Amino acid sequence: MSGEVTKEATGADWAAWPERSRAASFTLGVEEELMLLSPGGWNLAQAADEVLPRLPEDLRTKVCPETHAAALEIETGVARTVGDAARELRCLRDAVKETVAPLDLAVASSGTHPFAVWRETALGGGDRQAEVYGSMRELARREPTYALHVHVALPDADAAVDVFNRMRVHLPLLLALSGNSPFWQGRDTGLASARTPLFQAFPRVGIPRRFDSYEEWVGAVDLLTGCEAFPDATYLWWDVRMVPRYGTLEIRIMDAQIDLEATASLVALVQCLARMELEEAWAEEASHAPQEVWEENRFVAARDGADARLIVATEGRRVPVADRVDELLPHLRPHAQDLGCADELEGVCALVHGQNGQRRQLELARGDDRLPGLVRGLADAY
Repeated sequence: MSGEVTKEATGADWAAWPERSRAASFTLGVEEELMLLSPGGWNLAQAADEVLPRLPEDLRTKVCPETHAAALEIETGVARTVGDAARELRCLRDAVKETVAPLDLAVASSGTHPFAVWRETALGGGDRQAEVYGSMRELARREPTYALHVHVALPDADAAVDVFNRMRVHLPLLLALSGNSPFWQGRDTGLASARTPLFQAFPRVGIPRRFDSYEEWVGAVDLLTGCEAFPDATYLWWDVRMVPRYGTLEIRIMDAQIDLEATASLVALVQCLARMELEEAWAEEASHAPQEVWEENRFVAARDGADARLIVATEGRRVPVADRVDELLPHLRPHAQDLGCADELEGVCALVHGQNGQRRQLELARGDDRLPGLVRGLADAY
């Protein structure tokens, strides 16, 4: 089957996949979750409901509430290139900063706030937030986490499920490179991404299983929503998910990044991996590895970040992240040239060799002001 998947093919209106040519595929949408701050002590500010009505009218569809009142999400439109997405993110970041300044607030980007505690956490006031609380109860009040999500457009549903299956192989690598939350409740956790185990409190998270067809995935979702386990497919908080409404694959495993240079490098890596997997099926054999491999790699990536050694099941050994990147880059560079993101892709090397969020946060926290100084540094870099 190729082209548009219709209601007749899947039995579900929500699952119809918009048809597009391969030439029109691989466009991007990027979502960044940001934290609201009170500069006096650099604590979280539970102020989303106060900020949102003050946004300029043209931004109100691009700056959205999140589960927690100290979080907002900025969303690009459809971007042809990584550079286009990064420029729009820059405009959105600046607009939010300008909006919160008269309220004596600031903004920053990190996978977690370094010293927030759950007792100070408030939920947002929207209907979806109430729905999440009704499902999660007091687990929804755990400290907020902040992620980077990347949508990549794919030509049809068959392509989507194929790339979905293969991208599972690369998710631990993306997590390792994006680790930007070493602190939790005022402590150095020893983890690159404390956000990952914190978010694990939610259901329907982690690296999903393989699906042999798009129809199998639709059937699984329909079974769960038909039993009213959750309202719709957007309540699947997996590290990668298919989004039929947009015709995209959404990568959700990465921590939000301190600055846009790191964000752009990760977006370029996602875009090139998706194209490589569609065109070359590079990870097809590896994608059949046992689920235990992906769960172990995910844990090690969250713990060790760019220093992680990831299991390569097809070779029966563990490989350092740096070696994995060195292996992938020659395959990815031709795709980056075609997609117009060659410069951004090369920034991945900096994430491997020291210029990543985990290491930058640890360095900032060694200053005289310790963790408040770290948060001020995050705000200055935003």
